[in-house]
Amino acid sequence: MLVLRYLASFYNYVNYEVSDARVNDLPLMGTPWPGFAILGLYLWFVLKLGPKWMESRKPMQIDNIIKIYNLVQVLICSFLFVEGLRLCYLRDYSLLCQPVDYSTEGVPFAITRRAYIYFLVKVIDLLDTVFFVLRKKQNQVSFLHVYHHTGMVMLSWSGVKWFPGGHSVFMGFINSFVHVVMYYYYFLTSISPKYKANVWWKKHITQLQIIQFGAIFLQWFVLVFQPNCNFPKWPLFVILPQNLFMFVLFLDFYYKAYIKKKPSKPTVEPKPKVENIDDNEFNGRHPALKKTMVDSHAD
Repeated sequence: MLVLRYLASFYNYVNYEVSDARVNDLPLMGTPWPGFAILGLYLWFVLKLGPKWMESRKPMQIDNIIKIYNLVQVLICSFLFVEGLRLCYLRDYSLLCQPVDYSTEGVPFAITRRAYIYFLVKVIDLLDTVFFVLRKKQNQVSFLHVYHHTGMVMLSWSGVKWFPGGHSVFMGFINSFVHVVMYYYYFLTSISPKYKANVWWKKHITQLQIIQFGAIFLQWFVLVFQPNCNFPKWPLFVILPQNLFMFVLFLDFYYKAYIKKKPSKPTVEPKPKVENIDDNEFNGRHPALKKTMVDSHAD
């Protein structure tokens, strides 16, 4: 009973007392359980239920849905990036130390709402994997893909719950820019397959993602050397390992996809040329064999 009381007290403290009161009444933000339910259903569908359900079905033709989805992603991510410039980095926001302003009006409150929109976008991003499953492209449902999408939902929810603003804005800011580029590329390829071969920047999108994780890691790492910065230090124990891990995973993917030499296909020995020989010539060269073949057909 004592342990249960302690756990209940700790949950109440973390979930209500030290969280940002400005966001607790927003959908999905009151407690972590709705978010866990969404992620649980997501993992169950993309890893088990979806592939089994599609096993005996043809790939779904959802091209028009994907076009709209990609375009909406470009528009929302562009909005978040521009708002990050307008509300933060074209003002006096510091990349080295930026505490959270918990004001309930003005620019700080607007930043809180933009952070919440960013979290919702990360939830919508889960549809990427769902589309893979429905189109029977299960090979693209990789560990890197699923881990990245799951982790971003959890990280963005935590950021909005406890510190929607300040130093944490940079992660959503740079990630929104990367997604503008990425989903614009996806939009072009959804319009016409020819763009998959003609658009040269697919490789550079992965480079941009690697730079993104490196920049986020460095931007949080500077807090280690800012002991007087009035921003919570406990997120460092989660965000630094997470971004370093993602940096390594994307670097490994880039190496295997674009640098590592693929084994050359084995050369096929040409088949010996068969001469066209008429019956008379064949009979003259191999009379005994010809006789045997005639006898066998006679049987």
